[in-house]
Formats: sequence, structure tokens, C-alpha cells
Amino acid sequence: MKPVIAIFDIGKTNKKLFLFDEDYGIVYERSTRLPEITDEDGFPCEDVDALSKWVAGRLKEASGQKEFAIKAVNFSGYGASLVYVDGKGKPLSPLYNYLKPYPEDLSNELYAKYGGQEQFCIDTASPALGSLNSGLQLYRVKKEQPAIFEKLKYALHLPQYISYLVSDEFVNDITGIGCHTAMWNFQTKNYHKWIGQERLESKFPPVVSAEKVFENKRYKVGAGLHDSSAALIPYLINIKEPFVLLSTGTWSISLNPFDHSELTADELGKDCLCYLQYTSKPVKASRLFAGYEHEQQVKRIATHFKRDVSEFDHLRFDDQLAKELEQKFQQDLNPLGFTKSSGFEQRDLPGFVNYIEAYHQLVCDLVKQQSHSTRLVLKESGVKKLFVDGGFSHNEIYMNLLAREFCKMEVFAASVAQASAMGAALVIHSSWNPKPVAGTLIGLKRYSNG
Repeated sequence: MKPVIAIFDIGKTNKKLFLFDEDYGIVYERSTRLPEITDEDGFPCEDVDALSKWVAGRLKEASGQKEFAIKAVNFSGYGASLVYVDGKGKPLSPLYNYLKPYPEDLSNELYAKYGGQEQFCIDTASPALGSLNSGLQLYRVKKEQPAIFEKLKYALHLPQYISYLVSDEFVNDITGIGCHTAMWNFQTKNYHKWIGQERLESKFPPVVSAEKVFENKRYKVGAGLHDSSAALIPYLINIKEPFVLLSTGTWSISLNPFDHSELTADELGKDCLCYLQYTSKPVKASRLFAGYEHEQQVKRIATHFKRDVSEFDHLRFDDQLAKELEQKFQQDLNPLGFTKSSGFEQRDLPGFVNYIEAYHQLVCDLVKQQSHSTRLVLKESGVKKLFVDGGFSHNEIYMNLLAREFCKMEVFAASVAQASAMGAALVIHSSWNPKPVAGTLIGLKRYSNG
């Protein structure tokens, strides 16, 4: 039987199970999309009961595969989502959606008590994001649902709840605490004082190392990690010189593990934040909703030019067209710096000859916007390499234009097989895998600066 590690990678849309062999090849995969339910206010949310049953069912199914011997299990999952459990581990409420609007009076009350919004956000390296600050979610439960708060044994971030289902252990993880939760003071390297003063610290289980494993009757079980932090691990292990990772999907997140400077108020206002690596070191990051904007604007272009959206997946980079667009249109709609939108939605589609020209201009605008965002985490850190993974890494128009934008850096499309899942496997490598970690986990394609 082939020794493997099982990794549950729980995304907001796709829930996946992978089996990795000792060389970190994927030898088995299952995935699903679970229908959302609604909370007591009618807002869509994760069906935590259905998710729990899916995890149990898939692990049982994988364990029954005669060709594999599961040695360990670990978990990566999306952040900013808390499961509130009683002493027996039973959820007390829905798994509230981090997109749910947050009461402004509650956040204002909290900021006023602890130094004002700007200082609060600087201390916690978290922009004011409402429900995306998971600490504020628990504060809301305390204020609005005191009966649940009193019954509450622990608030578990989603990866740690899934870990509990297998390990039967309540734990907390530094990568979950350190992902824009507004709970961690990055200066004192501990919970922010508001967590203790509001009687919240006792509602979190002890923090354990990401390398910690528990033994159950069949496997070694990891504590789980926040998916963005997990996705960085293969790069930290395989790449020795300083780099910035641009992780692209619905969000495009620029991650610089080599910039440890404190966030400024200006950076926070431009959607910068800090994550914590599994080693507890900070990672400066900047975010754009670029994947979502790309999806919406492709639909707009396709509708106008009567094309199918699938046609855009196969467009090749046209160097001559890119040069003509530079002459025909104003290229940088945001010359003064960062904005949350590329501005393409303001462009008049009848002004383009065809859908190919319009799409090239959309990507030009997105890359200009990305340049402003990524440079927020570059500064004076001396980084010379930029790795792009996720959806845009497969888009040759995007990659060629990005290489031109960062002409003094080496720009690579990076390919890691399921980076967040692999990171969760690598972090407990020594507990299950006798082989050394290979130096070839990342596939790279370099793009020239033109």
C-alpha cells in the first residue's frame, strides 16, 4: 500500500480532498460544491452540518482505498469564519458568512473604546473590514446573542473545526489568528488587549504550533491552517532568495514574507494587511478584488460583442495590438496610485474594434492596477523575483504585460499542484514522511520584460 497524507482543502466554493504520496504527487482527489443555507437573518451561509458529513464521508471512502495507506491528515481552509461550539463540540449557531454586513454602531463602539479606528487597525494590522474581521464576529455574538455567548465553549476558525472532527482536539492556530481578524497585536505579538477586556480570550482554545500533530486510532492529525498562509509554504521551502508571491483567484493578493515593517495608516487605507506565517513571522500583503472584476468585465465584453465567455480563455498575447492600445487609449486610469477598481468599467465598449481589442485593454487596466497594489509591499525590501500563481498565471496576456510593468524584476508564472493543500501537507512533513522534501515542487515559466 502506498503511504499517503490526506488533505482537506475547504474553499468557500469548492471543497476538496487530496491524497499526496511521499513525493507530493496527487494520487487521489474528490471535490464538491455544497449548497448554501441561510442564517436567522436570511443571509446566505455555509451549511456546517453538510460540510461535516462530507468530510467524514470522504475520509471514510479514502481510507477504504486498498492501494493507499493514510498516514496523516491535515486541513487548509478559508479564513474569517468561526464555528461556535459547546463543550461537546456541537455548533451553537450557523457558520456566519464573512460577507454579511456588520452593524456600524457596534464597530464604532469597539473602535472608540480602544483608541480609535486608525490606531486599532494599525495595532492589529487589519483594515476595517466588518465581518471579514472575525474577532468582530465574536464581539457581535456577545452583544447580540448573549445566550449563545454564555453556552459557548470555544470559537474555532473553520480549519480548526474540521481538524477537531478528526482529532477530537480543540486548538487554535497562529495563521488563523493572523489573517485580518483584528485580534492580534503585531507589536506585542499577542492578543490585542480588547480580546481580554471583552472576555473573549477564554473563548479561544490554546494556540499550538502548525507542526503539531495528534494521534488518533488510525492517523496523525494536524491542527489545520489558513489557506493563504498554507499556499505560501511550498515557496518558502523551495525558494531561497527573497520573493513576492502574487496569488491570484477571486482576490489577487501580493504576499511579501521578507517585509517585516509595520503597516502605516496609508497602507491600511489601500487594503494592505499582515498575515502570520506558520512560523509566526509577519507577511505584508496587499489585496485587489481583481479576479472578480475580470469575471464581471469579461461578461460585459462578451455580451456587447456577442461572444461566448469561454472564447476569452484561449486568447493569445498580441504584442503589436498592445502597442497600438498604448497610443489609442489612456493606459493608466489611476496615475496617482492605488484604487480598488481598475477603471475599465468606465470605458466605452463601442470604442473598441472587437472583443480581442477590448479584452487586451481590460487586462492592461488590471495590470496597471496590480502594479500600484504590488508596489505597496515591495518598497525597499530588495526583492527581485515575482511569482504569480493561480488563475492569472495561465493568462499569457496578463503575464506578458505584468513582466513589462515590473521590468526590473524576474517575473515567473508559477505552477504548484494545489498550493494551499500542499502547504498543509508540507508543514507536518516530518511526522509522516521519511523522504526529504524535493526541490522541484514548483514549476516555473519566466516571462521576458519585452
